[in-house]
Amino acid sequence: MVSISTNSKSNSGTQAQGMNYKGALALLTSLFFMWGFLTCMNDILIPHLKGLFDLSITQAMLVQFTFFGAYFLMSLPAGWIIGKIGYKMGIVTGLGVAAMGAALFFPAAAFLSYGFFLFALFVLAVGIVVLQVAANPFVAELGTPETASSRLNLTQGFNSLGTTVAPIFGAYLILDNTSIDSAGKAEAVQMPYLGLAIALAVIAVIFALVKLPKIQEVEEEKAEGSVWKFRHLILGAVAIFTYVGAEVSIGSALVMYFGDEGLHLFGEAEAASYVSVFWGGAMIGRFIGSAIMQKVSASKVLAFNSVMVVALVVVSMLTNGYVAMWSLVLVGLFNSIMFPTIFTLAIDGLGRYTSQGSGVLCLAIVGGAIIPMIMGVLADNFGLRNAFALTIICYGYILFYALRGHKHN
Repeated sequence: MVSISTNSKSNSGTQAQGMNYKGALALLTSLFFMWGFLTCMNDILIPHLKGLFDLSITQAMLVQFTFFGAYFLMSLPAGWIIGKIGYKMGIVTGLGVAAMGAALFFPAAAFLSYGFFLFALFVLAVGIVVLQVAANPFVAELGTPETASSRLNLTQGFNSLGTTVAPIFGAYLILDNTSIDSAGKAEAVQMPYLGLAIALAVIAVIFALVKLPKIQEVEEEKAEGSVWKFRHLILGAVAIFTYVGAEVSIGSALVMYFGDEGLHLFGEAEAASYVSVFWGGAMIGRFIGSAIMQKVSASKVLAFNSVMVVALVVVSMLTNGYVAMWSLVLVGLFNSIMFPTIFTLAIDGLGRYTSQGSGVLCLAIVGGAIIPMIMGVLADNFGLRNAFALTIICYGYILFYALRGHKHN
């Protein structure tokens, strides 16, 4: 494992080694856009594959279980790999693996196999895990610690741009498919994911060729204890687990909830446009949050947003029609700053344990696999509307972390 340290004052030395911090940050935003886009495409795949293979909600949620299960299996190995090959080559490797996963959708559709689709998703997710473990701490280190939350919220804003565009892209190319036979419906995913594979490969080549700023790497000396001794990190990992699980559960359920499984307002393709609004709210919120957190502490903004999300979910559960719809869509606006804010609060003060702590936090993203599956079971047994109660518990814990859990020992 390596630790990272930067000296933002030595800008001339950084430019001699490669592009400056601002240029690197601009290039890194493309990664946040791409993995946001790819992750949100799952919200389109779930209703499409549910219909194609005649699945229950629980079975359809295997899409998220497989995708986010990769975080549990690969986050710590990814941290070790990046410690060996460096952040730049870690990014290139992650992009290459993700491109392979996207390309596997072509044969998965040809074989008309749900299991093959899940395997392709797993490979794609492994690549994204490597990208996340490399890029999040890299962005945090490209400047002063005091503005790390602001920088991550800025780049996460472009992540949300990807999640905003993806439902429109997916609805047009996948959900609008008019084929009546299974083979034709399966083929709808082939060209979109082949195009994504090519895009990922091109970005990998670009990163391989450019010179990023040198983040000073020093070998860690053995010290007493480990990263697990940091209470605020461990509680932060639980917060990441609950946040990602709740966000993925809501995003995955929107098309079904607005359609036949809940409010009966729209067909799948039209409902997907409101998924885009949901993620668009997250994008707007992250840009606003990035500015607000220049003046207001990150923990206070996190606490306020947690309260707002709980209120909105409760309103959606207790109402019908467009009130229930829009209250849930607005959750995206207040979800916006949660992941990067929890992340930076959790790694604050870790010093040479920062990269190891990043791996632990990315490991906690497995909440996106487990909580949607639990919600799927609840939805199949008690109805999708009632299943949203699970997300209220998740956001309640995030409120605790914002108020007390993030504080150091």
